[in-house]
Amino acid sequence: MPIEGYADAIRERLPNHDVRLAMSPREEREYVTDAEVVTGLSPEGLLDHADQLKLFQCLYAGTEHLQLDKLDSRGVTVTSAAGVHGPNIAEYAIGMMLTFARQLHTGFRRSDRREWRHFQADEVFGSTVTIVGLGHIGSAIAERLGGFGVDTIGVRYTPSKGGPTDEVVGFDPDEFHDALARTDYLVVACPLTETTEGLIDAAAFETLPPTAILINIARGPIVDTDALVSELQTGGLSGAALDVTDPEPLPEDHPLWTFENVLITPHNSGYTPAYYDRVADILAENLERIEEQGFEADLRNQVIPE
Repeated sequence: MPIEGYADAIRERLPNHDVRLAMSPREEREYVTDAEVVTGLSPEGLLDHADQLKLFQCLYAGTEHLQLDKLDSRGVTVTSAAGVHGPNIAEYAIGMMLTFARQLHTGFRRSDRREWRHFQADEVFGSTVTIVGLGHIGSAIAERLGGFGVDTIGVRYTPSKGGPTDEVVGFDPDEFHDALARTDYLVVACPLTETTEGLIDAAAFETLPPTAILINIARGPIVDTDALVSELQTGGLSGAALDVTDPEPLPEDHPLWTFENVLITPHNSGYTPAYYDRVADILAENLERIEEQGFEADLRNQVIPE
């Protein structure tokens, strides 16, 4: 999406502000010298010129790519685009559940071959959906499942916080594997951390029922790829929908491409034409708070200072 659309969305919401769009490194250095607010992917390389910078609004929901310590030491408040992916990725996850339940991918393949031949299908209704991660995306998935007649289990670091699922458990191995044993659809929607890297490993696949479906819309390394391939080869998993993989991009000769019960998309479940509008909404809301309370205001999606 052209970045001009983001600038236009900001101007529409903030007509009384001077909104400048830098189209070259020279313009970036020029514009940042007196800017109190900067938005984009990263201010890296510009901090030496950004003497007036007080707020950086990141265009990404995640901020692990930023030099947060350096920004914090400079007194720069950082806010993220967390929440912008909720509706679109939730629709992707539920769409994949429906695709596997109704075997739509089988129907599409037979349609491509002009083959009129019946196939068996199932229902999402009555199933158990386990959502690993109850942030903006995981919560959006759970909320949208409300009308499907399913039982939901949420997995989060602090189960005592509760969530929009029928049940909430933690990452304790016993609790987690008890949830996996009851799971029909496992949706991975958590950040990649030391706790979650390799979380869906061979032991997890052994615990999942062989009729289960894996849907990963988080990060590839959360799922052990070798264990996933092995499970698919032996029939220990009914199928997988992968918007992220490890490695990524997935090489052309990787065995995951060869399974008819694996649906792969190129890390684009987060795409939505509403992306820039949603980030502009966050920025506009935060600037309204700043106008009322100053740069010490508590801002939406504030990452630093904590």
